[in-house]
Amino acid sequence: MTAATGTVEVDLGGRIVSVPKDGLYDRFRMDTPLDDVALDPRVPGVDFFRTLPKSRVDSPIGATRTPNFYYAMSSARLTMLAPTRAIRRRLPDALTPLEIAPGLGLASVMFFRYDVCDIDFYTEAAVGVAVRPARHGGPGIADLATALGDDHLHSYVFSLPVNTEIAQVRGHDGYGFPKWVTDLDVDITAAHTSARIANADGGVDVALSARTPHQKRHASGTKASTLTSYTRREGAWFSTLNQTNVLASGTAVLPRGVDLTLGDGRMSDDLRSLNPIRTIRLDVNTGAQAALHMPVPVSVR
Repeated sequence: MTAATGTVEVDLGGRIVSVPKDGLYDRFRMDTPLDDVALDPRVPGVDFFRTLPKSRVDSPIGATRTPNFYYAMSSARLTMLAPTRAIRRRLPDALTPLEIAPGLGLASVMFFRYDVCDIDFYTEAAVGVAVRPARHGGPGIADLATALGDDHLHSYVFSLPVNTEIAQVRGHDGYGFPKWVTDLDVDITAAHTSARIANADGGVDVALSARTPHQKRHASGTKASTLTSYTRREGAWFSTLNQTNVLASGTAVLPRGVDLTLGDGRMSDDLRSLNPIRTIRLDVNTGAQAALHMPVPVSVR
């Protein structure tokens, strides 16, 4: 234990990281008793997780339990139109952009705040694009209709900074995501949404300030979304499934008053490289829960 910081060191597949002493990971190692979590006043309930039993798997970060549960979280997503040609320049050849019209795809910048999680509190941001499902033929309009109608998107992520060591090692070594650690603040309330991601020099990489769209509450289990992300690790392709139980959400179409600042850094460089044309949606969840499964091998060609 490091007395000054209140942390303990843990081994993740040979990588030593610090986690909060007596936090959920320190005490339970990804096998948190749901009855214990239910006592936390920040957690709105645990029924969603009782339908998702955990299993033990071997992974590059050692033996672990999956899924990783996010018991109380919030998120914001700006969706933008971007030229397909710009997206293709950044995508691996094995993946295909999802088009909403000829020559137009979708890029997103996202912000997450995980207040109660199996690996303790952390924040995260991302730049990514929508892609067609792997090995799926037929007209692209069918993939678009499925994505929008069932709220099941497929994506490829270019940037995924986080603010804790354990989130970086698990995400990078275990999942294959482009994660690094930086100062990252995310604050999402029913009135206002803000975020600031620092660059390597402590300046602004990306920052967001916006009025939160009016929130509508949903009973647990009545509004769910899924996201499949593709990553490449040691030359092989993997898909990672994330299931979200949305509890309070709001959307602004062609939103006004959104202040997105692009500074100097990896995230802003990735977003600029996609040549976004305009923001078409702001989606904010002030209340949500999620289950992030470990990646599984997938053939994409």
